[in-house]
Amino acid sequence: MDQLKDEAAAPTSDRTRRGGRAVPPVVEIGLKEIYDQLAALNTNVQILASDLKDLTRQGEDHENRLRALENTRWPLPSVAALVSVAALIVAIIGYATVG
Repeated sequence: MDQLKDEAAAPTSDRTRRGGRAVPPVVEIGLKEIYDQLAALNTNVQILASDLKDLTRQGEDHENRLRALENTRWPLPSVAALVSVAALIVAIIGYATVG
């Protein structure tokens, strides 16, 4: 009767006891699982490569737009300087002729 109680109390999981120690369950990974994971990883890498190309192209486009804005804006300070010099000359000439 005691022997039946001991067997009933024993764990029913896949673990077995060796020398008083519990042996952890063994994980088996087959070639199909490895292949499936590699295929999924390959797909993800291809998607990332495509996204990277798009981001690179978009960055180049933004760079070109910024350069175009910089090239069209640089004459504005020059024009402002020329107008101020012209106004100064007109003021000096006006002061010299009146005075």
